[in-house]
Amino acid sequence: MMQPLIDLQHISKSYDGTMVLDDLNLTVKQNSFVTLLGPSGCGKTTTLRIIGGFETPDTGKVLFEGQDITHISPNKRPLNTVFQKYALFTHMNIAENIAFGLKIKNKSKDYIQDKIKYALKLVNLDGYENRSVESLSGGQQQRIAIARAIVNEPQLLLLDEPLGALDLKLRQDMQYELIRLKNELGITFIYVTHDQEEALTMSDTIVVMNQGYIQQMGSPENIYNEPENAFVADFIGDSNIVPGTMIRDELVEIFGAKFPCVDKGFGNNRPVDVVIRPEDIDLLEPGKGSLSGIVTHLIFKGVHYEMEVTTPDGYEWLVHSTDLFPVGKEVDIHVDPFDIQIMNKPASEDEEAIGVNE
Repeated sequence: MMQPLIDLQHISKSYDGTMVLDDLNLTVKQNSFVTLLGPSGCGKTTTLRIIGGFETPDTGKVLFEGQDITHISPNKRPLNTVFQKYALFTHMNIAENIAFGLKIKNKSKDYIQDKIKYALKLVNLDGYENRSVESLSGGQQQRIAIARAIVNEPQLLLLDEPLGALDLKLRQDMQYELIRLKNELGITFIYVTHDQEEALTMSDTIVVMNQGYIQQMGSPENIYNEPENAFVADFIGDSNIVPGTMIRDELVEIFGAKFPCVDKGFGNNRPVDVVIRPEDIDLLEPGKGSLSGIVTHLIFKGVHYEMEVTTPDGYEWLVHSTDLFPVGKEVDIHVDPFDIQIMNKPASEDEEAIGVNE
């Protein structure tokens, strides 16, 4: 088995008595695009800063290709960091900004010139060498910050919410740019964001964090389609999370209606949480589905209609469909068995924070 590029072992970190990371273990493979995803305060930026050397963990070790780098300063680590605030030097032109790290390493003038040209070409800013930082748009400044990082040929690039300050269209363009760069350069990326769409679009591995714990780690498809607990289901995409009773293997009862499912091993007549994505609900004519309800809200979203269907128990189901059902219409709800996700109910609030998979 190949040695991981980064191996975080039993990392804990607290500030002023508040635990931010609690016994965190994480391995990152060479040449992967790993996104740390979670709400503010979940510990994702602290994790990144510990990998980068800007913070020292209270306990635990940071290994880089098996070498302990826990106490090595950031500039001695074979990695570079791109922050949300690009930290470009306004008194220097673009070429001088990009060359900054190479000059510190005493590289030759020719080498530096070649690298500047190469980096600007990579980020699609050919010929910008003599421009001032102030003359660039936010998206261009972000590209220069990335160019400055990649000329140092790091094995690992850390990106801390680097697209946070950009508008939506530019963010989407930059997402594609980053994927292209990652593939062209063969560098490992660790990316921090609270934007679930960004994580799903760009990563090959997503690490969902909450309250200092890893809730779930896996491919975007796996995280979206097979959430391991209610936090992950709720944080990634829209979800209907409802109480249910596992009658037996492959049969769950929701609000008195029986739904076939594919999950097993939860026991008989056990209370569970049930996750159903809005796009997995089919609305049928009354009498043809498992639960009846009335359409109470309707919004046109461009690609689909977003509806709320209220069932007699008072629960409002979120439904995404390309078919229009007007407000006031009586409908039945149907869900295919493999679109129903069953999860254990957490026994306590603490267990809810850690995630039932711990």
